[in-house]
Amino acid sequence: MNRLANSTSPYLLQHANNPVDWYPWGAEALQKARDENKLILVSIGYSACHWCHVMEHESFEDESVAALMNEYFVCIKVDREERPDVDQIYMSAVQLMSGRGGWPLNCICLPDQRPIYGGTYFRKNDWASLLLNLADFYKQKPQEAEDYAVKLTEGIKQYESVPFVTEQAEYTRADLETIMATWRRYIDPVEGGFGGAPKFPMPVNWVFLMRYAHLMQDDGIAQNVQLTLKKMAYGGIYDHIGGGFARYAVDGVWHVPHFEKMLYDNAQLLSLYSEACIWKPDPLYKTIADEIIQFVKRELTSPEGGFYSALDADSEGKEGKFYIFTQTELEEILGEAAGLFNIYYNVTEDGNWEEEASNVFFRRRDGTELADSLGLTVEELISKINVSRQQVFDARSKRVRPGLDNKILASWNGLMLKGVCEAYRAFNKPEYLEIAIHNAGFIINNLMKGAKLSRVYKKDAPGPGEAFLDDYANVIDGLITLYEVTFDEKWLIQSQKLADYALQHYYDENGGVFYYTADDDEQLIARKSEIMDGVIPASNSVMARNLKKLGLFFDNEGYLEVSAQLLRNIVPHMARYGTAYPNWTILLLEEIFGVNEVAVTGPGYEQMRKEIETRYIPNKIILGGATGTLPLLQNRLGDTTRIFVCRDKTCGLPAHNLSDALKQINS
Repeated sequence: MNRLANSTSPYLLQHANNPVDWYPWGAEALQKARDENKLILVSIGYSACHWCHVMEHESFEDESVAALMNEYFVCIKVDREERPDVDQIYMSAVQLMSGRGGWPLNCICLPDQRPIYGGTYFRKNDWASLLLNLADFYKQKPQEAEDYAVKLTEGIKQYESVPFVTEQAEYTRADLETIMATWRRYIDPVEGGFGGAPKFPMPVNWVFLMRYAHLMQDDGIAQNVQLTLKKMAYGGIYDHIGGGFARYAVDGVWHVPHFEKMLYDNAQLLSLYSEACIWKPDPLYKTIADEIIQFVKRELTSPEGGFYSALDADSEGKEGKFYIFTQTELEEILGEAAGLFNIYYNVTEDGNWEEEASNVFFRRRDGTELADSLGLTVEELISKINVSRQQVFDARSKRVRPGLDNKILASWNGLMLKGVCEAYRAFNKPEYLEIAIHNAGFIINNLMKGAKLSRVYKKDAPGPGEAFLDDYANVIDGLITLYEVTFDEKWLIQSQKLADYALQHYYDENGGVFYYTADDDEQLIARKSEIMDGVIPASNSVMARNLKKLGLFFDNEGYLEVSAQLLRNIVPHMARYGTAYPNWTILLLEEIFGVNEVAVTGPGYEQMRKEIETRYIPNKIILGGATGTLPLLQNRLGDTTRIFVCRDKTCGLPAHNLSDALKQINS
């Protein structure tokens, strides 16, 4: 076994038996490269990544390829989920060199870590040839390698950076319409989502578009959002048997998934479908939200209440094997009921995806239309299908399961904490709140020491480890949301502690932006900032929205000014490439339409809070209780249940019922 044998990362442990002399990222490997003047080979991936497995099997398990790697390079394996700071550096390099990125990510660097070449997946022969050519290039032309490294490293430092904007612009609805012109070009009006293949869910995009549609009263965008939510829920990207979403669809119709199931996708999709059910109530949204929670509870929850990271795409060495069925297998499981099940989920004898006779389950028609065509009521159809689903689930449970990545990451736990809170907000199920409170306690007791977070939970670890800005941002966001559904100020106080720590150690006052790494973290070749929203919102955009909320909760002008500065820096870039900034644009929506600060006090506060949450008010914070210390609650507590609506430091008269409060909110 190589030096990865002592790792805790499931991804690194997958490579512990490779003949490659892998090192984990750290001082030993970096010093060896300098001492021996050897190129560094940095190979980055994650445990659920299918093509990472393919490249390992083809190249890293091959003795001849490993011999080349060991002779000419110091080889370092990186789990991108544990060390996103390292991944960020070399992903920027590869995107600058090739215009695209992804995993596995492979970068060749000088002995001082500066990259000179990189790419993603390489076939075995191409990889071996590349290694020989690069080793020879470095030996024969070291100055050319040095010159290229200088230029590329400067590009990495500038990549995803924004200038400091001093002038406060007046934001208007016209700005939103200009930004939306970019969005409209990418929306697929037929299949939902964006563009053609592949199709990623991109949850924060649809949260923004949903809020835009509501606040701007744009029926066209509203229909795009509803279409996408339905298409994703009907598609093969959704696990119709066990719940939860795969990472993306390889086609343009949501049919064939890339089967890995990530916590961060499911957390955000839970938030999306929960919010959508308040916006446009639909039993489908409620079902999807509940099935995501049951999937995560069953398969991604640790005994301590933390959430694991992912399920692998592969089982028994084949992608998707756990999830696909032949028609014959289904007939053996379901008997006569197989016919109806096969119609419902588009199962055919020939199969509906690349593996012969195998089927991915997906829907095309809604229950009413299909029930009518079969001479059933909708209730009869759903009842029969649910019985069959359970039988298929029981049969599937006997198969060899996909690998579990049992890392518990602060950032992704924050996302899931928020998702479960949003589900409780929408559906008022006590079970959801119990899960959220258990998880918040886990985070505070196991990932937080004082005001400092650890990114990765490691049982019996001596102290707080390294954490990054997204850990702080997403945990703060989750704790704020937990406060809003409980009115228990301890969650808000914990979020404030984390925000103050992030401001002290991550924020650059001169640049008006947060760095991804802390001022006392390991210094890499560049200190980067995460600006553009992706599959997960950028940590800077999440922090900007967090500080806006905390500034209002605590009446803290310092928080509000940092949030405003962050937004000022980004707004000039939105019109040109709006789709890269959805979470930022949610903040812009709140600036233009204002934030309703809704305080609910008195003995009936909890029932009143639930009533308010039945109405879609996306641009609000909510606070209250029978007791409380927040500024907006001062002199407003008492024996009568009342609602106070404030905006821009101005409050209306207390309302005694929801109808009167809504008049103030909608005025």
